Formats: sequence, structure tokens, C-alpha cells
Amino acid sequence: MQVIIMDARLARSRTLTLSGTRLVLAGLVFSLVLMCVAAGLYHLVFLKGAREGWPVIGDLVRLVVKDDTDQRNRFVRQNLDAMARKVGEMQARMVQLESLSDRVSGLAGIPLPASTGDKPGKAPGQGGVLVASRPLSMDELQRTLDELDAISGQRADLMTVLESRLLDQLLSKHMIPTQEPVPGHMVGSGFGWRIDPITGRSALHTGLDFPAATGSAILAAAGGVVVTQEFHPEYGNMVEIDHGNQVITRYAHASRVFVRRGDLVRRGQKIALVGTTGRSTGPHLHFEVWVQGVLQDPKKFLAAGDAATRAQSVTASVAPIAGAATPVARR
Repeated sequence: MQVIIMDARLARSRTLTLSGTRLVLAGLVFSLVLMCVAAGLYHLVFLKGAREGWPVIGDLVRLVVKDDTDQRNRFVRQNLDAMARKVGEMQARMVQLESLSDRVSGLAGIPLPASTGDKPGKAPGQGGVLVASRPLSMDELQRTLDELDAISGQRADLMTVLESRLLDQLLSKHMIPTQEPVPGHMVGSGFGWRIDPITGRSALHTGLDFPAATGSAILAAAGGVVVTQEFHPEYGNMVEIDHGNQVITRYAHASRVFVRRGDLVRRGQKIALVGTTGRSTGPHLHFEVWVQGVLQDPKKFLAAGDAATRAQSVTASVAPIAGAATPVARR
């Protein structure tokens, strides 16, 4: 590429020859100079005009800044509204949780502790007609979240207490000897005074006799620990189970025993087989209940177990009917 430079006064001309490399370098230099000039003009004119509030440039800057601020505010408001809706859903679920804990505590027979409201963590009764609503601010949303966090903590503590109480009740229930030791067999001889079948004289019968075929299963009346497993001259093969709270059950005249001293047994576990060992006239189980070292009539405990079983059966049969009769709202 050739560039001809002419001087009119001197009537002279000069020719410059640019190769490809020189042409590229010249273009780069020109572009760099143009960028520097543009940056200088921007700094001198636009920024200075924005700082000093020149009429046109200041208005343009304020318009750009205002638009950017509006967009940022709209974005923040949309996020706050979304968070407010989530908080509303959390509050609704918290109300459901409060109602559930009230029902559970009622079923467990555990009174709830008193608080400033009707229930722990619940604000006093409020209500009224919604006249107008407004968006929540960040501070209000934060306060609401803090309140929900405090209420959820209180409810978690309450449910922990309920769980502990229900577990205690469950353990107590399973540690009370209400399970029939020989299911399906009637009592042959009851607790109290009777004519002794061997001597023919009046004597105190210290338990219940369950006549059954030799080899019939003997079940633990409740969960506990085996404290005695031995052969007794009168009781024959005998097992004693400690159920805690100074409650002990005794199973006598067994033909075979499946547990040993120190074993943990659960309610309804097979611990022995019916036999006629010891002082006995025929195959049967002699069953005793001791409370704080005093003999008790086992029939009272077994009757309580039968009543609980019947109540559970009635509840199970009524629940499906009640559920079918309750209309389900759908949206």
C-alpha cells in the first residue's frame, strides 16, 4: 500500500510505502489512540457532568440509576413476597402441629403446661375481618421467622416430653402381667380357700390353675427378667419373672423350661411347657402373681388385659366406619 503526500507550496510530493505488517501495526496504534481519547472524554465529560449535575448528563445518569434501582427493588420485593408466602404456609402447618400435639396429649392423658396463650407456644386468641393487607418488610419477615423458630422449639420440646411419657406408659403396660399364660384354656381352680385335692382339707390356693395337655405352651404374662429357674419339691419345674415395680409372676409344674435365670423375656414369649412335676395331680399350670412380696389374685390382672383387648377391638372396628362417614373436602 502506497500513501502519497503532496505539498502545494513547495510543489513537492512524497510517497510512503506500507507493507502488510506496517498496515496492521498502524491500525492497532490508531485504535489504541481512539480508545484513549474516548476514555478521556468519558472521564472529563460524563463522569464530571454526573458529579456536578450538568443538566443533560445529570438527568441521564439519574434516569439510568433510577431504572437500575427500580429493577433491584422489584427483584427484592418478589423474593420477599415469595418468602412471605412460605412463612404463611409454615404458620398454617404450625397450627396443624399444635392441634396434633393437643390431641396426642389428650390421648396420652398428659395435661399440657400452662402458658400465656391457650397452649404452649401459642399466641393469645386473635381474629377479625381482613380490611386491607400490605407487603411485609424485611424486619417484619425476620420477626415472624424468629417467632416461628421459637414456637417450633417449644413444640419440639413438648413432643419430646410426650414421647417420653408415652414410652413410659407403653413399657408399664407391657410390664403388667395381663397376658394369659396358657391361651384358650379355662381356669380350673381359682385363687383363695379351697379343698386341697391331695389332703382333702381346707387350704389356701395361692394362684390360678390352668388345666391343659402336657406340652402346651406357657407364655410370659408380661415382659421382664427371669430371676428364678429351678426344680422345687412342691412347684416342680418353676420359673419366676421379675417385671419391675416389685411385681413377680411364678409358673409352676412345667414339664420343660426354655429360659434360664438372667434371661430377658418379652410379653407373650414361650418360656415353658405344661407338665405335672412337683406336687400335682395332673398336667396343668399353676400361675401366681406377687406384688411387693404379697400374693395377689391373678384373675384381676388377666381381667384387666381382657378389658383392654376388647376396647382395642371396638376402637379398630369403629374407626373405619367413622372414616367412611366423614366427607373429604377436595380442591
